[in-house]
Amino acid sequence: MASLEKQQERGQWNSKIGFILAAAGSAVGLGNLWRFPVEAGRNGGGAFLMVYFAILLLVGFTLMLAELVIGRHTQLNAIGAYKKIRSKWAWVGGIGVLASFLILSFYSVIGGWIINYLFQTVSGGLSGFESGAYEGIFMDFVGSSFQPALFHGIFALITLSIVMGGISGGIEKYSKILMPGLFVMMLIIMVRSLTLDGAMEGVQFFLAPNFSAITGDVILSALGQVFFSLSLGMGVIITYGSYLPKGENLPQNSFFIPLLDTMIALVAGLTVLPAVFALGFEPDTGAGLLFITLPAVFAEMPMGIFFGGLFFLLVLFAALTSSISLLEASVSFVVDKFNFRRKNAAFLMGALVFLVGLPSSLGMGALSHVELIRGMNIMDSIDFFASNLLLPIGGFFLCIFIGWIWGIENAIKEATNQGTISFKLAGVWSFLIKFVAPIAIFVVFIQGLT
Repeated sequence: MASLEKQQERGQWNSKIGFILAAAGSAVGLGNLWRFPVEAGRNGGGAFLMVYFAILLLVGFTLMLAELVIGRHTQLNAIGAYKKIRSKWAWVGGIGVLASFLILSFYSVIGGWIINYLFQTVSGGLSGFESGAYEGIFMDFVGSSFQPALFHGIFALITLSIVMGGISGGIEKYSKILMPGLFVMMLIIMVRSLTLDGAMEGVQFFLAPNFSAITGDVILSALGQVFFSLSLGMGVIITYGSYLPKGENLPQNSFFIPLLDTMIALVAGLTVLPAVFALGFEPDTGAGLLFITLPAVFAEMPMGIFFGGLFFLLVLFAALTSSISLLEASVSFVVDKFNFRRKNAAFLMGALVFLVGLPSSLGMGALSHVELIRGMNIMDSIDFFASNLLLPIGGFFLCIFIGWIWGIENAIKEATNQGTISFKLAGVWSFLIKFVAPIAIFVVFIQGLT
């Protein structure tokens, strides 16, 4: 009876499409909607795109399947999963859960910025300014002491309310709404961007590969984008995999999730870059592309309030699909480890995320004088620690664990449902997880330290 109650608290996916949309939603976030176009802009457009696709197949699919295998095999959170297979390796799962928690703490702050910009756009508060004014508007907002914290709290509360609803009634239910809605809105804005005068220059830049532009830096940038975009090394995919029934086809799911993530990234590039090129802006302005350049683009675009509001609504959707997965990684651990009821665990971790995120929300205002890692502000320091250190370390040791500790044979048995489904790429996957992926991740890790 106690086991049944615990399983009910953990939950399970009601449908395959619900799981795929939720897992793809975890991967689809701000990284797709502004980081992907920015990375493409900085690294030769089509050259970056081609390298990205190649690495996605080699590394993205490989680690996605590895995490799903561990999660489904153990039916536990990231820490519990490693511990169940090899107790001394539980720390690897701990790295992932810590990384997801820290990332969510500042991700929620950025989510709050998005909510503010959505309100400001639809109310006309961002209209009628010269293009050079938008940087000042953004800095005034993030530099205040109250507003960023308020909107950070609102975003955290929305995330918390979805996760409290459980797997099928919360995450799966809202993913089925958010993900199709996100894709439809992106298509609408993409069509509008492509019809702007001069948009084809951006399309050509994005899609036409210039092979001479492929350098070591381009390869490293594409590798990093694949790794971080797919939520690998965070414990998220292990956690989501733990809610899968034993009959699911894991290799097939591991292919569909990166495919959906890539489709969104591709549409994002065709949404952002044509508009940026058409109106004469630079595509490589980093985070400023989302909060400084694009508001200026929408201000000059016919029906700019409508399309700007639609854009920030879809960015909010994308941010939420990622934030609920990041929170779920911690909530699942608390439910499994301490036998908390789901709602209590979600409330506890949601409150902690808000509190830990407060310094990041004030890091450009009242706490702007605080510098941590390499002179970076609070948010950038936490981002660097989680993204450039914890994620690569977790991903690297995931490969070592599957390939050399638990054993490829055991992993393939789980992936093929004890040999009942076909996995023709099993030999290739074995080689990738043992040799190619760990070397690639190690390179990203070293690059992140330089």
